Amino acid sequence: MGHPPDVDHLPHGTTILAVRFGGGVLIAGDRQATAGYEVADRTIDKVFEMDEHSAMAIAGVAAPATQMAKLLRTQLEFYEKVEGTPLSLEGKANYLSLLLRQNLAAAMQGLVVVPIFAGYDHRRREGRIYKYDPIGGRYEELDYYATGSGGKDARSTLKKRYHAGVDRDEAVRMTVEALLDASDEDVATQGFDFMRGIFPTMKIIVEEGTEDVPAERLREIAETFLDEWRRDHGARRSSSDGA
Repeated sequence: MGHPPDVDHLPHGTTILAVRFGGGVLIAGDRQATAGYEVADRTIDKVFEMDEHSAMAIAGVAAPATQMAKLLRTQLEFYEKVEGTPLSLEGKANYLSLLLRQNLAAAMQGLVVVPIFAGYDHRRREGRIYKYDPIGGRYEELDYYATGSGGKDARSTLKKRYHAGVDRDEAVRMTVEALLDASDEDVATQGFDFMRGIFPTMKIIVEEGTEDVPAERLREIAETFLDEWRRDHGARRSSSDGA
């Protein structure tokens, strides 16, 4: 038997999340992969379009997670060519569960993959979010979800900001805020790299299909939040100095 891999020094994906809004769903992830205390990659893609109406985001060990996303996309394309119609959204989510179960032996050695799957369900006419455990358990989230090393911090922000009837623009803004908060608390989450021009990947999935939120839009929203933060903290310092 060979030695188990040194998992701590393999590239890991960090924070991913998804948010439902009226008419669809948003799925996003930061761009950094870490290996132990080192930055392994600053521009890794963690959000993959599976087909016109679904996408998968990956956290965990990067190599098997990326391979799993590619395999799922290939299988969905194959199904549509053979059957002449796309697989249902639940069917796609179930197939990802199967891939995770097939990865169980690797997961037991530490090569854990923890994805989020999201898409537009034409039967229900709404966006849906599925989360998974490392052994293939599939669970649906009704409003939002975040996982990865900064997932807890991102969920805390979404919990405060999310409300019934949230629209597309609000979903984008709260996702930007959640990723900023995650990067502020979690050293493995990159967030927004203004110096290098590296921003999170964010996809919107609606009845008409899937589209990317432009990087410039993300920059604009992030800068607005940072300006508000500077004004707030500047006012606090001035008040403290005056006291």
